[in-house]
Amino acid sequence: MKTTLLGLMTLTALSGASAATYIGGSIGSGATIHYQTDLTGSSAMRYGLNLDATAFDFNRLTIGGSVDYLGDFTGTGSALGGLTPYYGLGIGAGVALGNGSGVAVYPHGTLGLRYNVTDPLSFFVEGSVGPVLTIGGTDNSGVYFGSSARIGLNYRLP
Repeated sequence: MKTTLLGLMTLTALSGASAATYIGGSIGSGATIHYQTDLTGSSAMRYGLNLDATAFDFNRLTIGGSVDYLGDFTGTGSALGGLTPYYGLGIGAGVALGNGSGVAVYPHGTLGLRYNVTDPLSFFVEGSVGPVLTIGGTDNSGVYFGSSARIGLNYRLP
């Protein structure tokens, strides 16, 4: 897993200076702010900071981050009325604070749809699934199947 992350970070560092960069955010399974940079015309790396309040009385707060490689399914945008489907692979990690403190790691796969409203602004909806590995917390340590869904926006920086 470390080798994969190092490889993805190396690809990002070696990408050209002409790559587009974006800032954005999303809501759904928590709230996220992110920074995204294009690797090519059809792939990107996204780095996110996540905040999630769980339980109805908000007695546990999870703070975490994720790194995701995103790739477009090429040649599908015109057939879908401007919607661009994409896929991704990533890893997230978080620390739960409050009732049931613990650490979780979430390697996941992502599927999503993006729509470019104007040149700098695009909206997206996506979902991800994968195993969640936990240490500590109210449920003690273990592995379970996790999922998330979100809707968000990207703003292309000049």
